[in-house]
Amino acid sequence: MTVVADIRDGKKNKERSSLDNFQTIVKRLSRQSVEKHFDAYVDIEWDLSENRIDLDDEHWGFWKLDPLNHSSWYHQQSPETQKKLAIARIASIMRIGWEFENLLQRGLLAYAFRLPNGMPEFRYIHHEVIEESHHSMMFQEFVNRTGLPVKGMPPLLKWLAVRVVLPLQFYAPSLFFFFVLGGEDPIDHIQRSQIRSGEGPPIVQKIMKIHVTEEARHLSFARNTLKLKVPELGRTRKFLLGLVVPILMAIMVRLMVYPSRHYCRKNGVPMSAFLEAINSLEAKQLLKDAASKPRKLSFDLGLINPVSTKIWKICGLWDEIKEFED
Repeated sequence: MTVVADIRDGKKNKERSSLDNFQTIVKRLSRQSVEKHFDAYVDIEWDLSENRIDLDDEHWGFWKLDPLNHSSWYHQQSPETQKKLAIARIASIMRIGWEFENLLQRGLLAYAFRLPNGMPEFRYIHHEVIEESHHSMMFQEFVNRTGLPVKGMPPLLKWLAVRVVLPLQFYAPSLFFFFVLGGEDPIDHIQRSQIRSGEGPPIVQKIMKIHVTEEARHLSFARNTLKLKVPELGRTRKFLLGLVVPILMAIMVRLMVYPSRHYCRKNGVPMSAFLEAINSLEAKQLLKDAASKPRKLSFDLGLINPVSTKIWKICGLWDEIKEFED
């Protein structure tokens, strides 16, 4: 009995330590949200001449990581057409971005609705919702200023997201927070790469820098929530979660990094160019790189096993060379 009691006490102490560590991190994130935050209409001077969306600006062009940049069709277009394609592509990404953040905000608010008094997550979640609201306004303002008929997620996916994803925060919170990473990590990967390159018009660079700065906190909250919650799952639920996560990532990463059908149709991108783009070695590697952090987190949380590994590979998100290198 003494041995059993010691094991139970040890388990309780470990859980208490994990919870204390999590709450310390959440309080720090809340403090950082107060110390460094942005306003979509204060920190961006939309009406400055340098921030105008102008085809005469030589800075406009496809991002190097963009799959369509790896199609011969794109490089055969005139410089003016390439600029138009780039502006429409960035606007499409931003529209999808704010639609994802809308779902995220609704899920987080529903999650916060159930929290008891005194939980530090309540304050942080509302900081994050406020920041995501500014991101949404920032993205939509850019879309509006292009004057283009931009659409975001495919209608079926949007319909499913509202009816399937939002309930996850109640029935399967761990899967909901992997959904969060599925939307945020790919864009974070692309934007950080683009910022490092220093390429692109000033308005897009400014938007990305604001987004990346605040998303670092959002990603930290999601990852640390998963580190707290996943170990609490039983063996069967943990195994099933490991099978579902790569499928969810396959959907989310492609949504975030591939051009949409609406974009291709409205901008005259032929199917042959789309297929050439997404089947290029660069695009396939982009999928793996964009999913690398959620994949590594899955490994750290014990969600990678022989069966789930096969699913990651089938989904095109497994990287044999880089896998789990520090």
